[in-house]
Amino acid sequence: MLALLIALGVDNFGSGLFLPLTLVYATREIGLPLAVAGVTVTAGTVVGLLVPPIAGRFVDRVGPRPVVIASQVVQALGALGFLVADGIATVAVAVCLLAAGQQLFYSSLFALIADVVGDRPKDHPFAVVGMVRAACFGLGALAAGGLLAFGSLRVAAAVNAVSFVACALMLASRVRAPHTPAVRVTGHRISRRFLGIVVVTGLVALGLDFFLVGLPVYVLDLGSPAWLPGVILALHTAVTSTCGTLAVRLTRNLPRTTTLAHAAVLMAVWCALCLVAVALPAGWRPAWLLATSLVLAVSGVLFGARANALAVAMAPAESRGRHLAAFQYAFTVPVVLAPAVVALFAAGVWVPWLVVAAAATAGAGAFRWLGARLPADALSAASSPSR
Repeated sequence: MLALLIALGVDNFGSGLFLPLTLVYATREIGLPLAVAGVTVTAGTVVGLLVPPIAGRFVDRVGPRPVVIASQVVQALGALGFLVADGIATVAVAVCLLAAGQQLFYSSLFALIADVVGDRPKDHPFAVVGMVRAACFGLGALAAGGLLAFGSLRVAAAVNAVSFVACALMLASRVRAPHTPAVRVTGHRISRRFLGIVVVTGLVALGLDFFLVGLPVYVLDLGSPAWLPGVILALHTAVTSTCGTLAVRLTRNLPRTTTLAHAAVLMAVWCALCLVAVALPAGWRPAWLLATSLVLAVSGVLFGARANALAVAMAPAESRGRHLAAFQYAFTVPVVLAPAVVALFAAGVWVPWLVVAAAATAGAGAFRWLGARLPADALSAASSPSR
């Protein structure tokens, strides 16, 4: 497990270094207009949505480790593509490679973790992985700020490529993950019940992506100091990179769906608290918004490990790859939708907050409803069945 954590930490440091600067790189280093760069990056993200069904079948056939290694190679090619890009076409190719590799990665990562930790509950290992990845991404983002101010953005792309190669080499040489290939990869359609988990998880995940792209817009439109979005993100990262296992311990006696419902309620509360900032005196807003970010951070640490553990528990062993790949749509679709929700600020300062809060509230109710209908062993962190 240690080798896997180190490999994932290296991966996320590189991603934290370059991903936040993707649009900046395309505009400053390559010279694309911002609108063109934005459309190109969005199109690449959409292309990535085609990958999970293919990735899931390969995971079932050959195991998740080769697929995760392949994802690192594809992403390395994408990062290198940015180094040689000189126009719209080459940027589009680089973005598509990064997006496809990223979806390949997430579609196989949690199956790999499950194989590495073996036949025991996955909540704690998922929390540990989430903490390590969040911490290393935050360190990469901090380094990105330094490069943005004092260095070359090409260094960020080069280091990102190296990080993917290093992760692939470490996974290939140091990580062992026993896997039994699926006997039949054409059967075991994804059930409506599992698809329901995907949809409900996506409702709540929308808030996390809205936080990343929408809160800076909101904060700056309120006239808050320019440093505030970065400090809020740093505080959020500090909590998610240190408190994941604590959240798992504190909720160990609750059904997974109950914990997820609590996370969704906290997200709706966060929306309401953020909207209150409009009515506060300008001098109070920074402290208020920093405090409200803690509410979302708690929601995030409650949500992350339990959601993936529930998906693993509900996925049949013989088609786990396809099920967990399908589950990633709960996170990739909100990534695509979040910018559109942010655009709703044009219709009114309250509109995006209402949309996110309504989605989270619906998710909370749906998780409660699912809790009465899913198998007891899938709801308990004391066991991780293979159905």
